[in-house]
This record gives sequence, structure tokens and C-alpha cells, in this order.
Amino acid sequence: MRLHSALAAMILLAPATASAHTGHGDTSGFAHGFMHPLSGIDHLLAMFAVGLFAFRLGGRALWAVPAAFVGMMAVGGVLGFEGVGLPFVETGIALSVLALGMAVATGITPPVAIAAALVGFFAIFHGHAHGGELPAGAGAAGYTAGFLAATALLHAAGIGAAALAAGRFALVRFGGAAVALAGVGLLVGL
Repeated sequence: MRLHSALAAMILLAPATASAHTGHGDTSGFAHGFMHPLSGIDHLLAMFAVGLFAFRLGGRALWAVPAAFVGMMAVGGVLGFEGVGLPFVETGIALSVLALGMAVATGITPPVAIAAALVGFFAIFHGHAHGGELPAGAGAAGYTAGFLAATALLHAAGIGAAALAAGRFALVRFGGAAVALAGVGLLVGL
């Protein structure tokens, strides 16, 4: 029971650890939007893990799981643009890295709708972080198109990496475990 309490305290009290957020200069165009997901290990790992997870599930999950992430990330982006508060954004992002890594590492195979709902939930936090970076008065369209395009490419990279390791699912699971471990590091502020 103490371990559960300590873990809950770490999650709730985790510092803002994602280096891709707040105060990074001009963020108003496609290029800056594109670079945002690539500029922080938290986004890179979560989005790559979505691709690994989609590949592990196979079938229609190959498109439905990444599409759910991208779609809900756009929703989160709008919330961020509009200044709608969302509690624990950085913690939600770190938890996404942990949870998505664990989903890949354990080899769980939930129904596609549940997998899409899981990634969609976490995508809201990622989108909010991206949307919150847009300066007041700047055009959101190019910036949004940029971060959504980079996200889709990171999903494709995860799918491609898993496809290259096809038949060696232990390798994909190991990759998931490494992502999950990084998620723990993000949660504790490493």
C-alpha cells in the first residue's frame, strides 16, 4: 500500500519535465509547429510508441489508433490555443509515455476502440501543450498543420520500426519497455 501512495504522490507532484514546452520563441508557422513534437523526448517517445502499439494490434488499428491520436491532439491544440485550462498537462504527457510503452512491452491487445480511446485521451495533453505555445495573435493553421504532420510521421516511424522487427516481437516489446522506463524518468523529473 505504501508503494501505491508513493507512486500517486510522485505522479501528482512531478515537476514540469517536458523540455518541449513553454518559452521557445517564434512558434507561429508550419516549420515551428512541425518542430515542436521533434523537440522534446516526451513527444517523440509517446508518438513513436503509438506507432509501435498500432502495429502490434494490426488490422484496422494500423490507421485507427494513429488517427485517433492525431484527431484528439487537434482537439487538445484548440483547447490550448483558446487558453482553456487543462490540469496536469505535463504529468499527462509523462503518463502517456509510461502507459504507451507498457502497452507495447506487455503485448496487450485491447479492442481497437479501446486502444483508440486510450491514445486519444493522452493526445489531448500533447495537443494542449502544442496549442498553448501559439503566441497571441499568431495564425494557428500553419502551426497546427505542422505539429499534426510531424505527429503522423512519428507514428509512421513507429509502425515502420515495428514492421522492420516483424517476427521479432521480443525486440518490439523491449522497445516498449525502454519507452516505459523513460516515462518513469519523466514522472520523477530525470
